[in-house]
Amino acid sequence: MATWNINSLKARLERLLAWLETAAPDVVCLQELKCATADVPTEALAEAGYATAAWGTGRWNGVAILSRVGLEDVRTGIAGQPAFAEAIEPRAISATCGPVRVQSLYLPNGRDVDDPHFPYKLAFLEALAADVAADAAGDLPFAALGDYNICPTDADIWDVDEWPGTTHVTAPERAALAAVEAAGLADVYPRALKYDRPFTFWDYRNLDFPKNRGMRIDLALANPAFAKAATDAYVDRNERKGKGASDHAPLVIDLDL
Repeated sequence: MATWNINSLKARLERLLAWLETAAPDVVCLQELKCATADVPTEALAEAGYATAAWGTGRWNGVAILSRVGLEDVRTGIAGQPAFAEAIEPRAISATCGPVRVQSLYLPNGRDVDDPHFPYKLAFLEALAADVAADAAGDLPFAALGDYNICPTDADIWDVDEWPGTTHVTAPERAALAAVEAAGLADVYPRALKYDRPFTFWDYRNLDFPKNRGMRIDLALANPAFAKAATDAYVDRNERKGKGASDHAPLVIDLDL
């Protein structure tokens, strides 16, 4: 299975379909669809063999789960999800896919520590910690996967000194992420393949990808049943290459169930 911030489903559809054919994941969690639920290309995805559960409003957010092993008990949002600008944003969707339950998450960016988006991000993480507790404690393998917009440690960013006091690396964000893990989840850490650190995001600017100035912000937080079944995890860095790529690469996890 995999999680991938696609950064516009319509703009990356060709790449996504090609990747689904070659990588052949059973389940994919997508984020940042940038399209409304009704505009999700479910027919094209069905032709590729995937059922789709999606939630989007057509602007900057949107989440989805693609599955070729079943798609049941779909739930949008999280319990106690805070609003921003008086709106509940499409940032979470959950489903049972065959033998696993997954949650696709697109956490608020936070923007700046002085921006109203920052306390919104912390409030979302607080609600998420309470929301995942029941699934984390269950016997069914469960993982909350997606773009958390947080580097868990200094080692998860190319140069922490370039980000002093900014979002993604602050102590309050990391403490809020730790509280989500304390609900019964553990970080499924990917292997480093070509490079010594398995980044998942590289900005489009300043040649960040060729220079490997990246961040590990796409995470899979798993309950013990899921973590025990995980046999491999890696970042498919090739999907960040070439024309029309997302600024994120898929995080892929193999499970032996």
